Amino acid sequence: MTRDELRALLERVRAGTLDVAEAARSLEALPFAELGYAKVDHHRTLRLGFPEVVLGQGKSAEQIVGIARRLIEAGENVLVTRVAETLAAAVQKELPALAYAPLARVAPLGPPPVAPGPSAPVAVVTAGTSDIPVAEEALETLRMCGVPAVRVFDVGVAGLHRLLARLDVLTAAPAAIVVAGMEGALPSVVGGLVATPIVAVPTSVGYGTALGGITALFGMLTSCASGITVVNIDNGFGAAAAVVRMLRARSAA
Repeated sequence: MTRDELRALLERVRAGTLDVAEAARSLEALPFAELGYAKVDHHRTLRLGFPEVVLGQGKSAEQIVGIARRLIEAGENVLVTRVAETLAAAVQKELPALAYAPLARVAPLGPPPVAPGPSAPVAVVTAGTSDIPVAEEALETLRMCGVPAVRVFDVGVAGLHRLLARLDVLTAAPAAIVVAGMEGALPSVVGGLVATPIVAVPTSVGYGTALGGITALFGMLTSCASGITVVNIDNGFGAAAAVVRMLRARSAA
């Protein structure tokens, strides 16, 4: 249930077009549904503006289907992250309406719960082509939250002219998600060029002492460009969630 839906329900009670008992039945699923293996948080939309997101990694197809069905029954949109293709296929046998984005490894269902606003799109930037799957996870998350976004891909520090050619997009963006592996230098470069809030995402892309993304993570955490926010390795979803919080706080101010 969204804030607008809750307000509409309470207005009907106040106007006398809906009795208290019926209103109470509408609220019985709040704040969560107990499934035994999971407690599905139906209150999250009211608190945060977007529904619970399901981490598919480590869950069985049956568990994902059970959680998704409860979200659907409550009128929520569904976003399942970190879903391997074989797991997605098993889930889709039970929920054929569930889409699957193989590059992002996410399974969404339902239109964005919030209509895209009039502002310029968020820039989702990658250092290289190998970073795109993490960026796509961020893009799918933004889309499900109703946040418009634009791709600025393969503009890493090995060829800075490619980044400078898209500087107008970065300058106009209300926020930027910058995804990079290797030494993780790209967020520092972007942070030195634009005033846009930046969420940096280290990826597990790189040779030798890249250490599965730890080198990029440390590089971003010790950036000389002040004010950069850093999320965990390969966490495109977390970066998008951070941007959604930033933009909603700004619009509420």
